Amino acid sequence: MAGMMEGKVVVVTGSGGGIGREIALAMAAAGAKVIINDVGASLSGEGQSATPAQQTKQLIEQRGGAAEINTDSVAEWGSARKIIQAALDHFGRIDGVVNNAGILRDVIFHRMSPEEWLAVIGVHLNGSFFVSRAAAEHFRKQESGTFVHITSTSGLIGNFGQANYSAAKLGITALSKSIALDMQRYNVRSNCIAPFAWSRMTSSIPATTPEQQARVAKIQQMTPDKNAPMAVFLSSDAAKGVSGQVFGTRMNEVILFSSPRPIRIVHRADGWTPEAIAEQAAPALKAAYMPLDRSGEVFNWDPL
Repeated sequence: MAGMMEGKVVVVTGSGGGIGREIALAMAAAGAKVIINDVGASLSGEGQSATPAQQTKQLIEQRGGAAEINTDSVAEWGSARKIIQAALDHFGRIDGVVNNAGILRDVIFHRMSPEEWLAVIGVHLNGSFFVSRAAAEHFRKQESGTFVHITSTSGLIGNFGQANYSAAKLGITALSKSIALDMQRYNVRSNCIAPFAWSRMTSSIPATTPEQQARVAKIQQMTPDKNAPMAVFLSSDAAKGVSGQVFGTRMNEVILFSSPRPIRIVHRADGWTPEAIAEQAAPALKAAYMPLDRSGEVFNWDPL
């Protein structure tokens, strides 16, 4: 049986390990030719090596798939274009992009440095734009193509110590919706996945108390490969008509997220003063205020 991605060429950024690697493996297993993009850096950005990407390539080739490596950074326009060019050079076309590359610089907001902000925005948000924009020229000409962007509940909901990461990840959902709207006429689709997984990115979760240890043990069951099927589906022709959506993948759960919409409105014929807002509008709206909750408090049940 031919795979769902037969004949397609896909770029997966940050696919030297973790979720990116699992997506690359799943794409190849479904018949796609894959560009494994990875700068080979640690999460904190040091030490560039091709080894992680080479391991991904070996795994794909051992299983009979086709893959090539690209080590350019997503965070600059010139180098991002080289990532897409690699697909054309090696495989002659580009059909799908998975924007997965990411770094973390977790630090409490009032101590976050401009460098820590810019580094994370540069890879996640700018990188998703640059790589998508480079592919868009080809997608437009061929009137087909797919984007899958990796977002996070840290952005959709919130988390401590991640202002840079959260802002970038929520920004990516708006970028995806804009791409979906702007490129619909060219039969190009764009969606987001918020993955849940135990990987290098989550291994910093504290595990000192018995409760924390129990939670970490459960998160460790959420292996990165659980996120790959959705990425393959969204990149395939089977997802025709699915665009501008935000999905979550958590163990064996598939989640559809809402997007911000008006939930309550108060109106006053003669307009509002600050005092009237304090006396009437605020009390009327208060029941619908969003709590200051974090991702772990919203997803408070064990992974299924």
